[in-house]
Amino acid sequence: MWRRARWYLAVLAALLIGAAAVSALGQDRRYPPLDPRSYDRDGAHAVVALLERQGLKAEFTTDPATAAAGPDTLVLPEPDLLDPAQLRAVAAARHRRLVLVTPGPAALTALAPGIRLSDDAGGLPYASVRSTPPECALTEAVRAGSAQQGGMLYTSGSRGTGCYPRAHGYPLVVLPAGDGDRDVVVLGSGTFLHNGELAKDGDAALALGLLGSQPRLTWHLPDYSAPLPEGARTKSFGDFLPSGWHWAGYQLAVAAVLAALWRGRRLGPVVSENLPVVVRAAETTEGRARLYRRAKARGRAAEALRGATAHRLAPALGVPLQAGAPDPDALCVALADRLSERPAGDVRALLYGPPPTDDAALLRLADDLDALERQVRNP
Repeated sequence: MWRRARWYLAVLAALLIGAAAVSALGQDRRYPPLDPRSYDRDGAHAVVALLERQGLKAEFTTDPATAAAGPDTLVLPEPDLLDPAQLRAVAAARHRRLVLVTPGPAALTALAPGIRLSDDAGGLPYASVRSTPPECALTEAVRAGSAQQGGMLYTSGSRGTGCYPRAHGYPLVVLPAGDGDRDVVVLGSGTFLHNGELAKDGDAALALGLLGSQPRLTWHLPDYSAPLPEGARTKSFGDFLPSGWHWAGYQLAVAAVLAALWRGRRLGPVVSENLPVVVRAAETTEGRARLYRRAKARGRAAEALRGATAHRLAPALGVPLQAGAPDPDALCVALADRLSERPAGDVRALLYGPPPTDDAALLRLADDLDALERQVRNP
């Protein structure tokens, strides 16, 4: 068992050592997606660096309520994580431009009145992110052209401008300022702001146009460990599945049943086939004897010899078989009557005695059993 399992144990030990080494060496700091401090593919450091290169001043804050209002742009990557008090404080701050990334109903009501999730499709208002033409008159979108857009879909409302249309909604909606104080940008996805996506299509131009309209940029760093506000609903796995997915499940179930019926069909009775090779009985007996000898199973071999002898002698002596074997006492009495010169004790010791202790004793037992059978048949 050790020889068979040692290589598997060695591979398992190597994997555990490698995992421990990777865990020990990879204790670098990780940032969540769309974090302006992250250099990963899903981070947003590149767009902030481009804005700073153009002279814009970027600041980060963990509490958007304390961000000073003025000629700046406030970016809220996860507005649904803000509690009602923080949402009211952001609404009262009156920033020149407010950028909301994937906001939910509560954040839309407080910060972008008139814009809501697009539910005309009857399911989750979501579209995959892919290259999409703007198809709107928004200056920033027209200048950027096609961009990687998708995610949550929204309605444009009576005053908003929707860009990059997908299905029954827009992944980008701009609500212009009504009284000259600020405008609100609603994004269904922040993928085009990622470091790894910024070079595709017009993502960089769109990001600079939406985030660089003011001389100062304030980026909120969400606290993902904070509990969700009351009334906020967490998205389940089913929310990300398209409507009608259960029909695909039904089709797979029907296909599985048909496949089972196809593979389990019977075309007729079982066909018996002849053995490809006929083995002589003597060879089978010799092979079994060699197995007994290799295993040193002298007791099993002696039991087989004695049982076969008793089974052959019982019909010759008129002793009935019970469950395939004769009664020992009746067989010994019948043998003693037939062979008057041999006492019943010797016959019982020969047929039902202890197993032989060595190969020589086993050979003597076989010879004695053969001689006993010859005496019975030829008295």
